Amino acid sequence: MSDLRNYQNRMPGASAQSAAMIDEGLRSYMLKVYNLMALGVAITGIAAFVTFQMAVSNGQLTQFGQAIYSSPLRWVVILAPVALVFFLSFRIQSMSVAAARATFWAYAALMGLSLSSILLIYTGQSIVQTFFVSAASFGALSLYGYTTKRSLSAMGSFLVMGLFGLIIASVVNIFLASSALSFAISAIGVLVFAGLTAWDTQRIKEMYFEADGADATSRKAIMGALTLYLDFINLFLFMLRFMGNSRN
Repeated sequence: MSDLRNYQNRMPGASAQSAAMIDEGLRSYMLKVYNLMALGVAITGIAAFVTFQMAVSNGQLTQFGQAIYSSPLRWVVILAPVALVFFLSFRIQSMSVAAARATFWAYAALMGLSLSSILLIYTGQSIVQTFFVSAASFGALSLYGYTTKRSLSAMGSFLVMGLFGLIIASVVNIFLASSALSFAISAIGVLVFAGLTAWDTQRIKEMYFEADGADATSRKAIMGALTLYLDFINLFLFMLRFMGNSRN
């Protein structure tokens, strides 16, 4: 009986210690996700700026600029990031952590190459302003998703349906070229990706499992970073439609 009482007395301390270890592991895991995501965004920004500098000289497109913006090669520039993100999503479990990380960096660089075209459309000042507003909004929404005790799964299902509707409406508007529909798509896009930021953060947090090995945790962190990266980039692009000042 004495041993049983001693065991019971030790249990609260052991449970608290276990909870603390899990909490510390979760913080480390989420910090890795955010660091990877932030580095991906930085690579995209640098790649976009360098591409723009190479593509434009004295207000005119260089041969390189004409190739990536005006020739059929532009479709390769647009579609290459899409192909790579699908490749990473489907093959990450069979890739080494180093290869998965390198693929994510390559994807971020290709996105920078593709997104460099926005520098032809919007002024640099409005792009920077929109970036910081988007970053602040993303940070607040992600923090909410991380700290809230409320399950966001129901909202997530609704947002995924909204995302598919957004894609369909965007394709339709390519042919209609309706300014009213374009405005609606932009507004809905901001709301959808704002919600997805919070929901995805909660999902990434729930993916953490203390017993995972180092490689499994690293792969989850890379996929989590990719997910939040996509949320941020899309939130930024939709907000740019409202806040961006045209060069013309």
